[in-house]
Parts: sequence; structure tokens; C-alpha cells
Amino acid sequence: MNTYDLIYRVVKQIPRGQVASYSQIAALAGNRRWVRVVGYALNCCPASSDIPCHRVVTKDGRLSGAFERDGKNLQKEMLREEGVEFEGDRVIMEKFQWETPWID
Repeated sequence: MNTYDLIYRVVKQIPRGQVASYSQIAALAGNRRWVRVVGYALNCCPASSDIPCHRVVTKDGRLSGAFERDGKNLQKEMLREEGVEFEGDRVIMEKFQWETPWID
């Protein structure tokens, strides 16, 4: 299995209504140093896939610019539809971050 496949496998596990950080995904995929690789993998992810890329945000809850279309951030809309709440333009991480006890 290649690195991107490992990352996609982890992202598919993020529950609806929760988010994970890029660094969290990197650690769960096997290498904490893959934070940028996670971003590259998600950027290459086909829009028609079943991989919920919109559930990955920065460690402080910021959204990806890759979802911006016509002045709107589709990521924010998609997360709101799942019940995720925001403080301004940031996800309230204390409330909506996916708890993954198997990593530090």
C-alpha cells in the first residue's frame, strides 16, 4: 500500500460531524512528518471518491483554501451540514476534533 492509500484509509475513518488535523492524520498513517504529504494526498483526491477530505483541517481548526469556489468555502458548508460548529472561520476543535486515543 502506498503512502496516499494509507492516508486515504485513515481519512475514511473520520466520523461524520467530526474533524481531524493534518498532523493527526499523518500520525495515524504512520509518520508524524507526513503533514505536508497529507495535504498533497488530499489535494489529489478525486472529487467523486468516498474519501471525506472536507473533514481534515489545520490543528487550530482553519479550513483549506482548496475548497474555495466563487468566494465561498464549500468545506465550511459541508461541515456545517454535518453539524460541525465554527467560531468565525475556525472549527471549534475542542468540541469537534475526532478523538483518537491510540496516538499522543
